[in-house]
Amino acid sequence: MSFFGGNKNPLDDEGKKKDGRVSNSRLFVWIVVTAVALYLIGTGVYGIITKGS
Repeated sequence: MSFFGGNKNPLDDEGKKKDGRVSNSRLFVWIVVTAVALYLIGTGVYGIITKGS
């Protein structure tokens, strides 16, 4: 049983629907991960520029 309630293995279809699109759940996860990564990179660059003060 998958996290989202399906009975098949989520890795079998590699996150793609029958029409070739990526599933909404996987798209949401990628958007959140990308936003967190951009935040961490942005704050890191800001810290380097201000020399941590």
